Amino acid sequence: MAYRMWEIMERSATGPFMEEAEFLNKRIPRKMRDVVKKYGITYDPAHPVPADDGLADAVWQAAREFFVEVGVYNQDTHRVMYFSEDEVDEALYTAPSSYRVGEGRDARVFGWRAVEDPRPPFCIFSPDITYDEVDHLSACLAYMKEPLLDAICSPLLEEFMGRPIQSRTPWEIGGSMEHAMNLRHAARLAGMPGVFMIAVGTAETDVAQIAVSDAAWGVRPSDGRLVGSITEMMTNNAMLNKGAHYQMYGSLSGNLAGTIYGAYSGGAEGTAVMQTAYHLKGLLVHSANFEQNFPFHLKYGSNSGREMLWVVSMFSQAVARNTHLVMDSNGFMNAGPGTDMLFYETAAHALTSTVSGANLWESAPARNKHHNHGTPLEARLGCEVGHAAARQGMTRAQADEIVNALLSKYEERIPDAPVGQPFQELYDVRKAVPKPEYLDRYKRVKEELHGMGVEFPY
Repeated sequence: MAYRMWEIMERSATGPFMEEAEFLNKRIPRKMRDVVKKYGITYDPAHPVPADDGLADAVWQAAREFFVEVGVYNQDTHRVMYFSEDEVDEALYTAPSSYRVGEGRDARVFGWRAVEDPRPPFCIFSPDITYDEVDHLSACLAYMKEPLLDAICSPLLEEFMGRPIQSRTPWEIGGSMEHAMNLRHAARLAGMPGVFMIAVGTAETDVAQIAVSDAAWGVRPSDGRLVGSITEMMTNNAMLNKGAHYQMYGSLSGNLAGTIYGAYSGGAEGTAVMQTAYHLKGLLVHSANFEQNFPFHLKYGSNSGREMLWVVSMFSQAVARNTHLVMDSNGFMNAGPGTDMLFYETAAHALTSTVSGANLWESAPARNKHHNHGTPLEARLGCEVGHAAARQGMTRAQADEIVNALLSKYEERIPDAPVGQPFQELYDVRKAVPKPEYLDRYKRVKEELHGMGVEFPY
């Protein structure tokens, strides 16, 4: 249900006035430094997957205090939206701990997970990459074929009818409609017409998102949607429009948030606190049903490095231990497809997220910047690793040891990570299946992971 939607919308227009520079440059950094110091939060690079319940709880307390005192800023109205401790408690108590998503035989349960939970993570497959328009349907179908797929946020489009898609133009609406229709068509062809789709990423604006809300050919009420958070702790009227439309249309809504390491929140400690606080922002401002997390490094645009894996582990543990909110962890990698490095990064991110209490959203290769550079195989490996870790009862300490071993294989290569190869070179596009040599590489890395202690179920 929507949490006091219209009362909160009112605050976006009538809250205390503040200049954006004051909010970003003074208010956020000052309060973040205060709470990190007050709660004694310290990053230890030796343990990218900490097994410290007290530290996780300290991150949660710091995030809660930060959110209540700093609030959320509306860029259009220059107003700050504040929330009381009582409202935070009420929203947390009334939020569901799980949802039945999708339709018919393709329905799944998307829910809260505990730290070191033996239940496998809910697996959302998404490359977060744009593809050539001519190959978009094939890319969608390739992802739909994956056996561990619980949901999909599909390949994106950057062209429509041969023209670049630009926000707030007819080409954005047309491209978003094509995206939605390709996704639905691919689902039928793969025999999964009821699969849960978190759609559509091509639709950047509120107008385009509303345009694709159509149960006959586009996004259904049974599907998921995303409303973005503007870094850091900001929104605008277009984002509020999206959130309100999703609630009234009936879609499951996710808050899309990525704290930037090395920016307004500071280092690893502040980044973990801010990413945790975004769960409260999504819940109270947008009535979000789940949190889609993708903190990333300012310089590299990824979250598979040592300090970023610590951030991933800490925000996941903080939320899993202190709430029953539904969340996922989105992997952003440095290397591109067709490289061992990408598989190592994906495995490290999936292990860290799974044992720390998160569901999986895998994954964005090549720093999410290179057209056509994303395939289902890296996502498959991440989700197989997640299932294995949960089923074998892997502890944080065990995951920490494996993640350290994986980091030793790629950590030094992060600054000059290989871009890899595009989808069209690694997959048979007509059949939407991986080429034999690429599949052999995947199998070899999987065997290597098995030797490290990952007990794959098959």
